[in-house]
Amino acid sequence: HLATSLPLPSERDHLRPRIDMVVFMIDIKSKYSLKNVEASLAYLDARFFLGKVCFLVTGVGRVNACSIETNAICKLGETYCSPVIFCELELEGVRASTAQRLLRMLRICAGLIPGVSALSFVSLMRKSDGD
Repeated sequence: HLATSLPLPSERDHLRPRIDMVVFMIDIKSKYSLKNVEASLAYLDARFFLGKVCFLVTGVGRVNACSIETNAICKLGETYCSPVIFCELELEGVRASTAQRLLRMLRICAGLIPGVSALSFVSLMRKSDGD
């Protein structure tokens, strides 16, 4: 399910399936995109930041058209202890591999991979202090 921002409308709460993972999409060519994500973060339950949130940054293939500093996005990922995935959705191979990566993450977040929790998965993805 897709939403352009949070909070989600409450009138359909009873029809909404369980939410296992939240992917915030940031278009690196649009400062509005980052501001929208930052505003939406306040509406997300803090429990989701325990391995069930990631930031997907699109448009990275056009460095000269960037409106957002990548450092600002990486800091966002660090602040919320959530992975940041950079990709170029216009390239079919990258789009397919990104989709596969998100599906693997979703399976973990939904509890479909025995022995791996969303929290343990995110801790594995984080850089150590020595990196």
